Amino acid sequence: MLEHRVSDWDNAYANSANIAGSDRWPALWIDAANAFRDARSAAGKARLDLPYGDRFRNRFDLFLPDAAPKGLVVFIHGGYWKAFDKSEWSHLAAGPLDNGYAVAMPTYTLCPDIRIAGIVREVGAAIEAAACMVDGPMMLTGHSAGGHLASRMICAEAPLSAATQARIRNVVSISGVHDLRPMMKTKMNEILGLDEAEAIGESPALLRPMENARITCWAGGGERHEFLRQNALLANIWTGLGATTACVVEPDRHHYSIVDGLADADHPLTRTLLG
Repeated sequence: MLEHRVSDWDNAYANSANIAGSDRWPALWIDAANAFRDARSAAGKARLDLPYGDRFRNRFDLFLPDAAPKGLVVFIHGGYWKAFDKSEWSHLAAGPLDNGYAVAMPTYTLCPDIRIAGIVREVGAAIEAAACMVDGPMMLTGHSAGGHLASRMICAEAPLSAATQARIRNVVSISGVHDLRPMMKTKMNEILGLDEAEAIGESPALLRPMENARITCWAGGGERHEFLRQNALLANIWTGLGATTACVVEPDRHHYSIVDGLADADHPLTRTLLG
């Protein structure tokens, strides 16, 4: 019998410390994102820093395909609800764009200037704003904390209108954190400020999915054990609550490289998202 117990919660969720050469990734993301954004802007197919609320970071970028959009993809960035913004990830719009879909990428206020429940509401507002600009079916995806936020949008109690939820065809949560309670055991909770009530109230794994919810939980084979556990957790629980679910572990990917497939129109990650 193999027993497992987490004794160091900080290490359990520490990605950079457990990925060889992790210090090179932020620059790679930024360079690729800047080049992509410049190219789409030059083509007249980027609408940048569109407001969806009153706070400084309440902005989203909208990238348009060359022809009329078939629908809308929303990508929600991660960073443990306390880091990054939309500008690091623009290049990940390439896969959906090349398949004919518009892509919205919101930035949201970061902890400790807001609670996670507030971020959920902001992301909901960003999705509503983007939905008003592009017709057709919608697909949501996000990475890490963004994976949590994407799955939170298809809970029965979510900050989206019924009309917008009805347009959501599919969700892919990439390396998502679906049960927030372990976060309370990490040092980062000094920034997140989670308490038991909020952790329970904002954990998709502890909530019911919306009717006709469809989600794929996607993680890399080289991820920390906790991310693999969280990945399987939501798919397992929501299957029992009537959602259509899948759980994918992509070989030879870690927490930082797992998103790369979205930049490729033919990658299984992109094909799965577009459904």
